[in-house]
Amino acid sequence: MEQLETLKQWISESSRIVFFGGAGVSTESGIQDFRSVDGLYSQKFEYPPERIISHSFYEEDPEYFFRFYREKMLPLGFEPNITHKVLARWEREGRLSAVVTQNIDGLHQKAGSENVLELHGSVLRNYCTRCRKFYDAEFVRDCDGVPRCTCGGIVKPDVVLYEEGLDGETIERSVSAIANADLLIVAGTSLTVYPAAGLINYYRGNRLVLINRDATPYDHRADLVFHESLGHIFSRL
Repeated sequence: MEQLETLKQWISESSRIVFFGGAGVSTESGIQDFRSVDGLYSQKFEYPPERIISHSFYEEDPEYFFRFYREKMLPLGFEPNITHKVLARWEREGRLSAVVTQNIDGLHQKAGSENVLELHGSVLRNYCTRCRKFYDAEFVRDCDGVPRCTCGGIVKPDVVLYEEGLDGETIERSVSAIANADLLIVAGTSLTVYPAAGLINYYRGNRLVLINRDATPYDHRADLVFHESLGHIFSRL
């Protein structure tokens, strides 16, 4: 495949690769995404999932929020797939400067990546909203009802809910990494969720690669486009 050979050449010539990934990166590890045909948003719940994982719903009905969160949004026990592993290898080789991810599962770090910018936070970090004491994901998973700190405060996952803003420092570091990339690979994302999707507008180079099962609004701007699974592409890199 001519396109794949071009991508391999670009990778070999690069020292500041930035990988920008979404839910499609982790679905091949068995983690459910949100927007696909059989994704979370297509399932039937008492309330729309978008409402359940909003800040206002979290405050109105924390009991229901945490029940949903444990069942549908706490991906523990999953392992990194070939995409995670290849990216970690590129970082060790000095080719990749950053992973910018919309995922909250921590699989990039589990695979060995170190410079991971988590736009939407991580289920692995949980903090008391009163005293800021740290708790791991297992604590939240194993609690009954609303997880409480020893001080009595609610232990909230460090994930960005609807109606909440993204972390300013993470955005700044992501913009800087993307702006300075010599190769930007965008993969496993529909590029419809803002402000995250808008970050690729900061890329100034001419080696923009999109890998996604379905077409995205940015396909026409890419220098290479693959409408295939990430595993199919990354297993050849």
